[in-house]
Amino acid sequence: MLENYFPVLLFIFIGIVMGVAPVVLGKLVSPHRPDSRKNSPYECGFEAFEDARMKFDVRYYLVAILFILFDLEIAFLFPWAIVLKEIGTFGFVSMMIFLAILVVGFIYEWMKGALEWE
Repeated sequence: MLENYFPVLLFIFIGIVMGVAPVVLGKLVSPHRPDSRKNSPYECGFEAFEDARMKFDVRYYLVAILFILFDLEIAFLFPWAIVLKEIGTFGFVSMMIFLAILVVGFIYEWMKGALEWE
């Protein structure tokens, strides 16, 4: 009974070793010589001038949401294009409705100025 689980346990053991071994090896081999420059905060080569907990502008989130939206659109288009012959006219019309809804959303975002960067 236990011999059936041996490959699974071996796989878990090797996975843990492969994850922990580089960390332990790095701690053992690397030199530890901290100085003031290594311990200073780094932000694009100059000192930080604002609080790290400041609020981000909502435009960053809008751009991220738009990227995810159109990325998912492409993720739906590839499988649809592959099986287009099998799904026929119904599949074609369904995808055109889906794309029309996305285009309406894109035009709405464009008109609202979400794509404008100041």
